[in-house]
Amino acid sequence: MSIPAESTIDLLAGLPELPPRRTPDRGLRALDRPLPRRRPRLLYGIIAVAGAVLIGAAQMGLSILTTQSSYELSTLTQQQRSLDYQKQALTDSLAGLSSPQYLAANAAALGMVTGQTPTYLRLSDNAIIGTAAGSNGASAVNALSQAAVPNALVAGTPLVNDPSASLGAGASVADEAIAAAIETTTPPTIAEGLPTPATH
Repeated sequence: MSIPAESTIDLLAGLPELPPRRTPDRGLRALDRPLPRRRPRLLYGIIAVAGAVLIGAAQMGLSILTTQSSYELSTLTQQQRSLDYQKQALTDSLAGLSSPQYLAANAAALGMVTGQTPTYLRLSDNAIIGTAAGSNGASAVNALSQAAVPNALVAGTPLVNDPSASLGAGASVADEAIAAAIETTTPPTIAEGLPTPATH
């Protein structure tokens, strides 16, 4: 079915009229004078350069402080090691000075002797009670001349009342017996090689 052309024109005639379409003017025109070139703001540049300098200075300062603290830590570690060695040496010296050998040698040098039987003093009448009325000056332990167990910690250490006397390293009785046995016995002579058992 086709619509007549006259009715189509009538329909279009009833619509409101649109305003004319404007196209932008693309024509060229001359400028009166060129625009001045914008200069960069000086304040922003100064802030940027100052920030970079401050960051570099902070990094350099932190690097110097870290290096200095590592040197100080190394020095303190060496001092701690040296003090540990000194503490160990003093502990060994104290152990030697409190050893039974050194105490017995000092007691003998001061004139003290060991008694065989206990003796008591009664204070009411000043009487000595015991089997022995007094010591004869001889001691059962001879700590000055020979120690039962050698002690290298007190070897050469002067005694309390006599700085010229010292307790030597001392050889024990067992060591002297072994040394005497080695000197008196000689190994057997081997004339024809080592002896072997007969197997056949």
